[in-house]
This record gives sequence, structure tokens and C-alpha cells, in this order.
Amino acid sequence: MTTSTRAARAGLLDAHLTLLAEALLPYRAAEPLLARWGTELAGILVGGGRLLVAGNGGSAAEAQHLTAELVGRLRDERRPLSAIALHAETSALTAIGNDYGYDEVFARQVRAHGRPGDVLLLMSTSGSSGNLLAAVAAAREVGLRCWAFTGPTPNPLADACHEALGVVSPDSQVVQELHLVSTHVLCEYVDRALPTALTALAGQAAATAAASPAPPVDPAGPPVDPPGAADRPVADDGPVRAGVEVVVDPAADGRRGDPA
Repeated sequence: MTTSTRAARAGLLDAHLTLLAEALLPYRAAEPLLARWGTELAGILVGGGRLLVAGNGGSAAEAQHLTAELVGRLRDERRPLSAIALHAETSALTAIGNDYGYDEVFARQVRAHGRPGDVLLLMSTSGSSGNLLAAVAAAREVGLRCWAFTGPTPNPLADACHEALGVVSPDSQVVQELHLVSTHVLCEYVDRALPTALTALAGQAAATAAASPAPPVDPAGPPVDPPGAADRPVADDGPVRAGVEVVVDPAADGRRGDPA
């Protein structure tokens, strides 16, 4: 009797847990991919890039969970990181859907917010949603890197993205539950990689500053004080004119001094 058959004959909770346990074995192989994505994403985000995320239905909730962990924090205090859930922009979503059709609701936002080097992460249990496929096409035009959390592969979304994490389960609920695990693990790896990414960014900034030539000195310009001049004491050569002069009339002063 297969695991799936046993699950069908059990109670609802046991059946669900059986399907989840069945999916966990192949899912363990996802760790190297999540570790690499987390390291890459940390470097992109501290360098001024951003993460765009989208999904439909339950996957939309999963995607918004991810952006909340990055803009807020997962565990330890750290700087906020730029991550946008495209489906959460409800006015833009409904306006675009009304004017351009539902397949464009994410693609148009990708063209608006995405910059070369940013990352687009899409979540889908089926891997066949038209609006997500359109978003990938727009992202590739703009120059974004495209990742996906999907159900079993191959599927159209996984094929369209640069890389994908596919959960091996026929049950969409199990797929979404492991997408949530993937979200947490990805954020853990981002946090772990942040110190190294920040050190690398500081090193790049220092190297750029050191390589920049000193500004040329204009001979006709005002004289420049030598280094340390501001710290040297000023010689006391007499009174200093302060810009407002008081003139005393000697005659009046004399009269003021005469006896009454």
C-alpha cells in the first residue's frame, strides 16, 4: 500500500500529515538552493536593489509573508530591506486589471518598479498562472532575475524563470505549506549573509574612493590653507575688526568727564 493510499483511508489530519511527510523527503534537497538564493539576495538588497514578489490566492498570502519578514525582521534586529508584494497594491492592481486585463496586473508593476539586477520571486502551486507568466516576460525585458516557488516540475512558470524551487506533492495545500517553510529558510539565509554583504559593500566603497583622483587645484582660485592650518593658534597682532564699528566722539566724551 502506497503512502498516498494510506493517507486516503486515514482521518483528515492523518491524511494531511501523511502527504506532508511524503513531500518532506525530496524537499530536503532544496537547502543548497535556498542558501545560495539567500546569499545572493542579501548582496542585492544591501546594494540598493529590491525584491518584487507576487502570487494568486493563498500564494499571494505566502508572498506577502515574505516581504513582511524582509521589510520588518525575522528574528534579530537589522536594517529594513526593500521588498514589495505586487498584489498588495490594490488600487494599482484593480486599475491595471480594469484597463489592461488581469494578465497584466503584475507585469505592468514589474515594468514600473523593477530595475536591472533586482529579483522577481513568484509563487504558484500550479506554475501555470497567466499573470505570473506575463510578469516573468516583463521582468526579463527589464533585466530582473526571476525565481519561483512552484509545485511539481516541470511547469510553465518554472521553465520561464531562471531558477525554481519545485515542491514534489500533488496536494496544493502541502505545496503552500512548504513554500512557507521555504520563505522562512530563505529569510534566515539572508540574515546570515548580511554581515558579509555589508562588509563587501563597505570595501567596494573604500576602493572606489581610493581610486578617485583628487580634484585639480585652480591656480586662479582662492588660496587653500595647508593641512592643519585651522588647528594652529592665531598670533595676537592687535584688535580684530568685527564688521560693526563703534565711533566715539572725543569732545562729547570729554564733556561727559568735566566736573559739573
